[in-house]
Amino acid sequence: MSRAGGNSTNEASRTLFGTDGIRGIANQEPMTAETAIRVGAAAGSLFVRGDHRHRVVIGKDTRLSGYLFEPALTAGFISVGMDVILVGPMPTPAVAMLTRALRADLGVMISASHNLFADNGIKLFGPDGYKLSDEMEARIEATVDTGAHGLAAPNALGRARRLDDAEGRYIEFVKNSFPRPLGLEGRRIAIDCAHGAAYKVAPTVLWELGAEVITIGAEPDGFNINQGCGSTDTAALARTVVERGADIGIALDGDADRVVICDETGAAIDGDYILALIASSWADAGRLRGGGVVATVMSNLGLERYLEGIGLTLERTRVGDRYVVEHMRERGCNLGGEQSGHIVMSDYATTGDGLMASLQTLAALAAMGRRASDVTRLFEPVPQLLRNVRVADTGVLESAEAKAAIADGHVRLGKRGRLVIRASGTEPVIRVMAEGDDEALVMAVVGDVAEAVIAAADVDNAGERTGASAQ
Repeated sequence: MSRAGGNSTNEASRTLFGTDGIRGIANQEPMTAETAIRVGAAAGSLFVRGDHRHRVVIGKDTRLSGYLFEPALTAGFISVGMDVILVGPMPTPAVAMLTRALRADLGVMISASHNLFADNGIKLFGPDGYKLSDEMEARIEATVDTGAHGLAAPNALGRARRLDDAEGRYIEFVKNSFPRPLGLEGRRIAIDCAHGAAYKVAPTVLWELGAEVITIGAEPDGFNINQGCGSTDTAALARTVVERGADIGIALDGDADRVVICDETGAAIDGDYILALIASSWADAGRLRGGGVVATVMSNLGLERYLEGIGLTLERTRVGDRYVVEHMRERGCNLGGEQSGHIVMSDYATTGDGLMASLQTLAALAAMGRRASDVTRLFEPVPQLLRNVRVADTGVLESAEAKAAIADGHVRLGKRGRLVIRASGTEPVIRVMAEGDDEALVMAVVGDVAEAVIAAADVDNAGERTGASAQ
């Protein structure tokens, strides 16, 4: 079993790119229009190869600042001779799919995923629809820093156009992932679109597959994305499921690349449970490849033990769905994901797709003829605690105090638990996570390590969450 974690040399050497592209507060560095123009020009220059008309697909979620970054990136790409195809508000996996389908040279998603509206980000996909590697992001960042890209001649500038049928293409793509002759007739499904990128396409897919659809979180105004809704806050969906008598609830995040399910009682089903259900269903059907599942260091030990109990393995990577995908490709696996709800099914998509993962969950339930509450909790999670420590410099992990506390924590947990310490790739915090059979010990270890980091950094504790990680 792989026990990956920590930062690679390439990741440590980058300052613009984080775990999932570029992210920050809108209209503050690095998320400014000026930087977006330079990123577009730098990335475009590195993907202009051959004498064909080069093209890039640009999608976005529903944040107000999307109006700032869409034209800025467009200008950058046009300046180096790339044609731009604008698809408007669309899920991140739709941009990945369209990049391949349109034979584009590059794909861009403007989104800060599950963050609130004030943040935004830039995610880049290669012509194969996969997120760019650390090495390619480092090359783009170096080009941004040096400005070492040529500008196109006046007669070689790119052009921009909107793709009118982008929504329809993605809707059919997702529907085709649902096994036939199964349908959703007779199913009452509540879906929370997080006022985000899937607010049109997600309810349409479910309705066209035959479901009775109850939609919430589908009235974006530029400010309400992920606010009190979506995969990071399922309370509204849980209430809707119970009050409306839905069979299941689906909570997407702002760019719809992750999902959390609610069963008919309103109880939340996170990514670990979804992975367990799909893995067991696919294994029974002879569809699971690679002998197991790929997840990250944050997935619960209970999932690992469950998979081992049915003869499957759990391979772990560091946090980030693109690292999951890389490992899946290396090992020949077709299922992987994160506890946060990124579920990657390589038979269908090149990145996490919350809507497709929902359909595979629904397909498993339909095949079993069981209620969601009967079959979605396939294992008992071990006590897990995550505490976030806000820092100005993640270098505090190299302090003697932090190192000593971390080493002591590993010894105390032993083989019946795990301790994972990592710097977030999306915000200035250090995440301290421990899990194990002894809940009191887990709490003590997390507290001791967090306090050592706080003492070294002289910062305030940024809070804690239990049971699931804020990835």
